[in-house]
Amino acid sequence: MVFLCYERCTTCKRAKAWLIDRGIAFTERPIKEENPSLEELRQWYQRSGLPLKKFFNTSGLLYKSMELKDKLPTMTEEEQLQLLATDGMLVKRPMVILEDKVLVGFRENEWAEVLG
Repeated sequence: MVFLCYERCTTCKRAKAWLIDRGIAFTERPIKEENPSLEELRQWYQRSGLPLKKFFNTSGLLYKSMELKDKLPTMTEEEQLQLLATDGMLVKRPMVILEDKVLVGFRENEWAEVLG
């Protein structure tokens, strides 16, 4: 299991503590330094079953400064994936990557259901 996070994100800190408290083993990957590749994002999006918009960090400064709220609806999925691959700060976090499932954002109930 891979846990993508940003060290200064309070939600990521809470999610990491939640995993540790439950003894769930994970490999931590800093999303800013190790930005997901286009191919990784494509695979994760397909596995997640979520709308692609859920992969964007809509509360982030970069998202807001790029005015993506207005631009995303006119972009193709491929263009959105390519944009996400340019900067880890555009990607919603924390994220958990499992073989058959991808969790985007920290919702404790969902994580408990999937991770036990």
